[in-house]
Amino acid sequence: RKTTLKTACSGSQENPQQHQKKQKKKKEFNTNDTDSDGEKGYDPVGFLVKRGISHKAFAQFLRERHKALKDLKDEILKRHMNFKIMASGFELLGMHRHPEHRVDYMEWAPGARYCAITADFNDWSATENCAREHYFGHDDYGYWFIILEDKLREGEEPDELYFQQYNYVDDYDKGDSGVTVEELFKKANDEYWQPGEDRYLKNHFEVPAKLYEQMFGPNGPQTIEELGDIQDAETRYKEWAAKNGPSPYAVIDEGKNYDIFNVKVDPEWHERIRALKPPIAYWLETRKGRKAWLKKYMPGIPHGSKYRVYFNTPNGPLERVPAWATYVQPELDGRQAYAIHWEPPPEDAYKWKNKSPKVPKSLRIYEAHIGISGSEPKISSFNDFTDKVLPYIKKAGYNAIQLIGVVEHKDYFTVGYRPIFELMKIAYANK
Repeated sequence: RKTTLKTACSGSQENPQQHQKKQKKKKEFNTNDTDSDGEKGYDPVGFLVKRGISHKAFAQFLRERHKALKDLKDEILKRHMNFKIMASGFELLGMHRHPEHRVDYMEWAPGARYCAITADFNDWSATENCAREHYFGHDDYGYWFIILEDKLREGEEPDELYFQQYNYVDDYDKGDSGVTVEELFKKANDEYWQPGEDRYLKNHFEVPAKLYEQMFGPNGPQTIEELGDIQDAETRYKEWAAKNGPSPYAVIDEGKNYDIFNVKVDPEWHERIRALKPPIAYWLETRKGRKAWLKKYMPGIPHGSKYRVYFNTPNGPLERVPAWATYVQPELDGRQAYAIHWEPPPEDAYKWKNKSPKVPKSLRIYEAHIGISGSEPKISSFNDFTDKVLPYIKKAGYNAIQLIGVVEHKDYFTVGYRPIFELMKIAYANK
């Protein structure tokens, strides 16, 4: 029988204090690793250790990718508050219909000196619908803003309200129900204010006149010369309080400086006003429908109009397809492409048949190409993909798909990416 003894040099042994320090550091490392897996992102070392990745070349590759991702994220968040704001540019840039019978166009071109919309509806003029440098329509951050007003039809009167809005989708006209704007506003005031509370809204000079009479009497000065020097608010209040007694709404009596943010009001009245909801229902009732809009106005940019954006740059004039266009087609003879304003009437617009699925908390994305998804020597259809491929994707644990090459293209080996990529290169190169 053999007995094996393990011995260790006393110089290599750790004292209890050193052992505790190491355990503490290890605990802190594990805690930081757990935190980094959550809100702060993966710590490269902890990520590799936790998953047992020991291959040096692969580990180095992951560290480099992680650093590149972190640097890119930091650079993006220097310019934008968060990723949602960065990805929401499409909501502002490009051509958008505004509720107040007009179309707004916004473009970002910091190097341009002049911006205009050239289109078939203005005979491709570079001066009719434009925004110039140092004028309304251009700011210091390189954004250009052009408004295309709807044209009033002959014989029609302008809207009574300068902020009149229209619902371009639904045909119903709540504003044409026979109730005048004055009646709607009166209903809103009656619902919002108690009797007598809207008195100062109707008579804007009543309060200043009463304050002026309290300060200077019924026969006070009538001109600036007669007025003379006016004492500060605190001195005037103390003189007034000496005659009339302290005011329950004066902050000066509490030792605070007079300021509009320190003004005290009746607490009961203040709570009641805060509890009220704005009378938005009456406001929405003034919004008219599509029929009323088409009867009074001609669209500033009709549906199906062809347009391009024109720039005057230090290197000369430049005309191109807007980068934020939603519909682009080339000319028949192969010339420069143009954008198409797509605003069909509701009866011609596509109506979604199914509701949008709920977005999962953690995405597992499967990239797929419909045409080459089948095993047979043919171009697969959407029905083939639905019947044969989707069940396999779901069984494999994926919860989202990304379709590539959806649009048919003559160069099938490019899976439809080539035309879009080339247009993107042209758009951003011109910027």
